[in-house]
Amino acid sequence: MTFDYFSYIRATHFDGKEEKDAAIMSLASGFSDYCAVGGADERTGADESTRNKARSFYMDKTRDLKLTLPEELQIASLPMPLLPAWFALEVAFSLQTPWYSKDDRPFHILENPVRKDRVFGAPFMSAASWKGLLRWACRMEEGLLEHLETHQGNLDEWCDPDWITHFFGNERDEDEDFCRGALQFFPTWFDKIDFEVINPHDRSTRAGTHPIYYEVVPADTRGTLSLLYAPFPGQADLDSVKLLNAIEKLLTVYGFSAKRTAGWGIATVDGWTIKFKDLASVSGDCAVIKTALDEWRQSLKDKK
Repeated sequence: MTFDYFSYIRATHFDGKEEKDAAIMSLASGFSDYCAVGGADERTGADESTRNKARSFYMDKTRDLKLTLPEELQIASLPMPLLPAWFALEVAFSLQTPWYSKDDRPFHILENPVRKDRVFGAPFMSAASWKGLLRWACRMEEGLLEHLETHQGNLDEWCDPDWITHFFGNERDEDEDFCRGALQFFPTWFDKIDFEVINPHDRSTRAGTHPIYYEVVPADTRGTLSLLYAPFPGQADLDSVKLLNAIEKLLTVYGFSAKRTAGWGIATVDGWTIKFKDLASVSGDCAVIKTALDEWRQSLKDKK
C-alpha cells in the first residue's frame, strides 16, 4: 500500500487489457494523471518522443469513451416549475463545429484540455458561462455593437434595459437597487471528446514548428441549454421574445465556445420545449414557443 498518489498512478496499468471499464478509465482523475505522469520525467523532463507517445495514448483511449452521467442523478431534463408564474425552457442543439472551453487542471498531458466535471469526467459548459454569454447576446439585441463602436470599445455609459436586468440581475459591483436575475441556468453536459490541432508555421521555411493540440467536443454532438424562469412574486415577465431571439442567435450565429472567432461553438437548434405548472408542456420551433408564452401570459391575467 502506498500513500503517494503519483507513485500509485505510475504503477497502474491502463493498457486496455486488464482494465477496459470506462469508469476505471475515468477522465476525472486517474487516467488523465496516468498519461501526464507517463509523459514527464521526474528529474529532467521527458523528451519529445516520450511526450508524443503519452499524448497519443491518451488521445486514442479517450476517443473511445462514452462519457455519460449516471441515470440515478436524474438531471437529464428539468422538472416541472413549482409556481404558476414560472416556466422551464430547454433548447436541444447539435454542434456544427467543435466546442472548447479550457479546463483549469494544472497537470495534464495536453496543453489545452477541455473543461470536465471533477467527479464524472464528462465535458460540460457551466451554468455561469451560459449566463454570461446569454447576457452578452441580449445586449447585442439592444445595440451593444453600435455602442462599442462609438465608445472606443468599452462599456462606458452603457446601461442595461429593464428586461435584461430583470432576467440577469445587476452587475456584481452594483451598490444600489441590487436584484437577483429571474433566470436560473443549468450546466450542459456532452458525451464525446475529440481533438483538433493547430500547427503554427515558420514564415521563412513555411514548415510547422510545434503542433498545439486542443481537446474538444466534436461536431455533431448533441447538447441541451436548460434554464428556469423563476421571478420573485410580483415581478412581471418582460420581453421573453427578445430572450428567445438572443438564445437562437447565440447558438446559431455568435457561438458559445472559446475561440468563437475561429468559428468554434456554432450549433443548429433541434427543438424547443417549454414547461408550465398549470399548462401542458409545448415542443416545437421558436415560433411555437413564442405562441405558448403568449397563451401562458394570458392565462395568468385571467386568473387575477
